[in-house]
Amino acid sequence: MDDFVRNKLREWGLSKWVERFKDGEVDEECFLLLDDQELVRLIPKEGPRAKLKHKLKLLKEEQNITTTTTTTTNHETVDAANQHRTQEHDETADSAEVLPSTSDANDTAKRKLGPQGECQSPASKIRRDTKLGPYSEEIILSDVKNIMGYVKMKLQNMDDTKLKAFLKTKIDSLETKKRELVGVFGRTGAGKSSLINAIIGEKNFFPSGSVSACTSVMIQVEANTNNSKYEADIEFITAEEWKDELWFLKSFDDGRDRHDDDVEELSVLYGDEWKHKSIENLMDKKYFKEIPEFLHSNKKMLKCDTAAELAAKIVKYTRSDSKVEEGRGMRRQYWWPLVKCVTVRVPGNSLLRHVTLVDLPGNGDCNKSRDKKWKEIVGSCSTVWIVADINRAASEKEPWEILENASGQMGNGGECQRIHFICTKSDQIDDSNVQSADDVREIVLKRNREAKNKVKAKFHKQSNIKKHFSDDCFVVYTVSSKEFLKEKKKNLSPDETEIPKLQGFLQNLNDSHSETLNYVSGAHGILSLIQGAISRAVAEKKMEVCANLEENMRRELDKVRKTMEETHLAFEKCLVGGVEKSKGSCEEKLKVILNPTRKTGSSYHRILKYAVGNNGAFHPKNGRQKNINVDLSSFLTSSIDEEFRTTFPNEAESGPYHGVINAFSLDTRSLTQKYKDVELQLTFLETEENKIKTELNKIIRERKKQIYRVLTETIEKDMQESYERAKMEKGTGSLENMRRIIRNHVLEKKSIMFDKAKENMLNGLYKLKKDILKALDVTLKESIELSLKTDDNSLPDVSAELAIVRKYYFQMKPGSDLPSV
Repeated sequence: MDDFVRNKLREWGLSKWVERFKDGEVDEECFLLLDDQELVRLIPKEGPRAKLKHKLKLLKEEQNITTTTTTTTNHETVDAANQHRTQEHDETADSAEVLPSTSDANDTAKRKLGPQGECQSPASKIRRDTKLGPYSEEIILSDVKNIMGYVKMKLQNMDDTKLKAFLKTKIDSLETKKRELVGVFGRTGAGKSSLINAIIGEKNFFPSGSVSACTSVMIQVEANTNNSKYEADIEFITAEEWKDELWFLKSFDDGRDRHDDDVEELSVLYGDEWKHKSIENLMDKKYFKEIPEFLHSNKKMLKCDTAAELAAKIVKYTRSDSKVEEGRGMRRQYWWPLVKCVTVRVPGNSLLRHVTLVDLPGNGDCNKSRDKKWKEIVGSCSTVWIVADINRAASEKEPWEILENASGQMGNGGECQRIHFICTKSDQIDDSNVQSADDVREIVLKRNREAKNKVKAKFHKQSNIKKHFSDDCFVVYTVSSKEFLKEKKKNLSPDETEIPKLQGFLQNLNDSHSETLNYVSGAHGILSLIQGAISRAVAEKKMEVCANLEENMRRELDKVRKTMEETHLAFEKCLVGGVEKSKGSCEEKLKVILNPTRKTGSSYHRILKYAVGNNGAFHPKNGRQKNINVDLSSFLTSSIDEEFRTTFPNEAESGPYHGVINAFSLDTRSLTQKYKDVELQLTFLETEENKIKTELNKIIRERKKQIYRVLTETIEKDMQESYERAKMEKGTGSLENMRRIIRNHVLEKKSIMFDKAKENMLNGLYKLKKDILKALDVTLKESIELSLKTDDNSLPDVSAELAIVRKYYFQMKPGSDLPSV
């Protein structure tokens, strides 16, 4: 810390924070580069932080004015500043010979410092060492974003051309955000609250039982990178959706079919009034006066200074035993039946920078909006944690039923790469008869090893789950959250609690996140193209390179096309067999669906009535999910499961379509060795090739989910007519009438229903193939044309900016060293 920073803080009435800036070694240079996230860490309180941000902004504006004045009144100062900048980035810039420019020295100085009233390039303000890095991702990303913002501003101030418009679009497309989702499943009491508290380092954030204390609410936990507050967004279902759900719940209130879960869901909002009032009356706004956001389809936002304060506020939205006084008595009052999802943000948590932990119900939901959200999140989880008490981890049905119910959504229908089975409460043993702490530790560790072996053995026997996941995807942890959170450990070391292993896993997810590298790589390519466009490359050489690139692209596109056509034929063969088996086994399948063993007429009546009222799906609070559409389409999905997993693996290494997309190459590197004059343009094309492949992998990942689900969705759509008729059946004989309606409908439709599902999947695969080939062809042709067939000498000189971004790029690129030139 230097006198400049200390004096400024005192001048602005912020002396209280001097020590923080001193501990952070913030000097004048760093002071002027502080971003919002760094300010939050230095000044947690919003008031003084806002004051500092305002003062900093004024200071920066003042410095820009000073620079402008100096520039316009003293040309010697301009030259000196330019000389200082050149010396400072001597190694960074790699000299003008490496990054050619069409401008002379004076013109370059004007570009860098700008005419009167024009701000300087951020490149001139990056004054660290003569050798860049290594710096944190936040600093690199901030620097490169500032540089690209400046370049875009320069382009906007110029007359538009096709190339300039292309470049501005490319700069806008650099920003990409994707969070890694880690889904957390487990029954109430399994220890999820304590686990999440230990992982995120907040001892009392989730009170015991607050996570999964009701069946419907999803809770997302992520980092707050904007301020130092603990925040929560409460997302409600719509009023119209609640009206539909009221009809659904009240339709089962005929005495015999009444169920405790239904009664609870209605009673928490209405007391006993729901029994005697119409649906229209129950929608009266007086019932929702404490949550006006619900009626206006808005999110409710909570903001607190402490974790404990926020935890107390969100209880009524996430669990079902909150109580408030009402008159002389007590009435339970909580809003979870109206809540779709709660997003909680924790300040200053590096583990959640690019990662979101999502607590999930084990099944979907009868509410269509919640069910859609559940499927969306489950299908987007790259990792799933199954949480179970260590004493029952291998034997208890519920965690394994959760895993089996969701495996299709996570595997072929999702993007899950890893399943972590987490056995909690690993240190809880009866140690009253044990002689020493060492003996206790050995007993605990032995039991943990035995539990891991039992759980792994159980997984090996799960044939339905292993259609989607290999043994390599499955890892078992034995954790003790409470032991980890104790200041003085009683039985286990921190590592032996295995909480640090899970934290390390989340840290690796953050570290492997490619947002910064993708941005820097894209920026490196764009700046290379700009600098290449103003260089004096020989036109004949460019034409030779174009011819080579176009031939390479034609050859590579043929490889992609051939592989995708072969895949299409393989799927068609699988589906033909699946259709025949579905038709042939239809009646036998219906017997299992409509007349299940070990189900009495009265108990099954309620299940079937729920299912036909919910598009064929029954989501029990605990236990196995019932879905008529899934059962009817099971032979179709089984027929393609193996082929699907091979074609669209969730593991990132191999890539879709047997790796043919990842292997696509214009061979720009070998061309660079031969055609040095167009090295910058080829650098851009290499970047574009990598970018389009990354984007295509994302598109394929999303589209493959839709393609996999289309089999069941087609059956559901074709079954809708029978569900509508069946749900109107009431009174004596209604169970048999529902069975008859569904049975007759399936037998009448089977000749076309399963074929339609097959055709819909094949059409999805065909459209995906067509879109992939078109994207590769159109995107790369345009890039080749604009980089090698278009010159624009009016583009700005970005040699200094390119040099800095180039250094950052090679610093971040895995396994790369900055090439010598």
